[in-house]
Amino acid sequence: MASSVEEEPVRNWEIHPGRATFFCDGRTMSAKDHVMVYGNLALIVIVGGLFFVFDCPYLAKHVSPAIPAVSVLLWLYSIANLLRCGWSDPGVIPRGKAAEIKRERQIAHDSGFARSELFDETAPGPYISPPTLARVITIRGETIKLKYCFTCKIYRPPRASHCSICNCCIENFDHHCPWVGNCIGKRNYRYFVLFLLSVSALCVAVFASVVTHVALRSQEIGFTSFLSASPTSVIVLFTSFTSLCFPVGMVCLHILLVCTNVTTNEDIKGSWKYKSPDSPNVVPRNPFSRSNPISNLCNVLCGTFYPSLIDRRGIAEKPDRSDSICAIPPAWPPSSTSVATNTATVPDPNGQPLSKNNTWVSPELDALSSQLTRPSNIPT
Repeated sequence: MASSVEEEPVRNWEIHPGRATFFCDGRTMSAKDHVMVYGNLALIVIVGGLFFVFDCPYLAKHVSPAIPAVSVLLWLYSIANLLRCGWSDPGVIPRGKAAEIKRERQIAHDSGFARSELFDETAPGPYISPPTLARVITIRGETIKLKYCFTCKIYRPPRASHCSICNCCIENFDHHCPWVGNCIGKRNYRYFVLFLLSVSALCVAVFASVVTHVALRSQEIGFTSFLSASPTSVIVLFTSFTSLCFPVGMVCLHILLVCTNVTTNEDIKGSWKYKSPDSPNVVPRNPFSRSNPISNLCNVLCGTFYPSLIDRRGIAEKPDRSDSICAIPPAWPPSSTSVATNTATVPDPNGQPLSKNNTWVSPELDALSSQLTRPSNIPT
């Protein structure tokens, strides 16, 4: 009698719909462009190793043993923050489930503004956003509009945005950083700022220490003789100086953003700088900012660490085939669609015959054409 072989359970990370790359059986994750993090890691390790081997022994003996001790701590702390920022969940928001999508379809259908099939991504024809999808909430007296993501099938929370590279919505989306190979969001922004601070301090410490080493040795044996005896010190000096400008500039920028509690995405868009067309006489106030810059800084660096919303190593639920939902909208326009104003290639729900070009004009779609815009995430 043949023994039945149990199938291995499928983990959530194995069927994750985004473009993330998972490691260690789903324990860590990164973006698809995570190669750059290895380059940064190699640069920190190699330059730090050369500094510890060729410069620290002389500095510890003739200047102070605290120099190599402090440098090692900064070196290890920079590596830890880089890995923690680049190989962690930045705040990915789970995609909408079938029941939630059906509920939104029903709301759109019952509203009377749009046919339910206009919200059905499994039906042929253009994928159109009914005007009933707008939702507005109030936070500390400020009105904030919640946008619907047609890729993730969810209403994005405030400050969230869809990353086109990772193909998923990120909580408190700041930006997608190719240097750490990951999105910067709610769960790893703290480590991103700490990485910038620690690597800037490391570059300053290494540069100052090597300059001291070069000056002291040049007084003893001459600069030319020193170059012949220790050329690696010059390499470390040049690398630390050229690597200093970028992280220091980024530190200054993000310290300013942290003190005002504004993300890079909001700063670029000017979310709290410019007047709204609906209220031209009122400049919006940032409802997420605290009482003072120190409180904002402490909230980012020492605040609550939020758990991940996606259970990466959890057992995936078996999909219900009778209730399956296509996760990605069809291409725009579909191959069978005739490109015409207010024309959609969808089956006529009233059973009317199709026209010669196999299209029919929906009266409701025609009435709403001035209000509807094609979603930006649909490929052309």
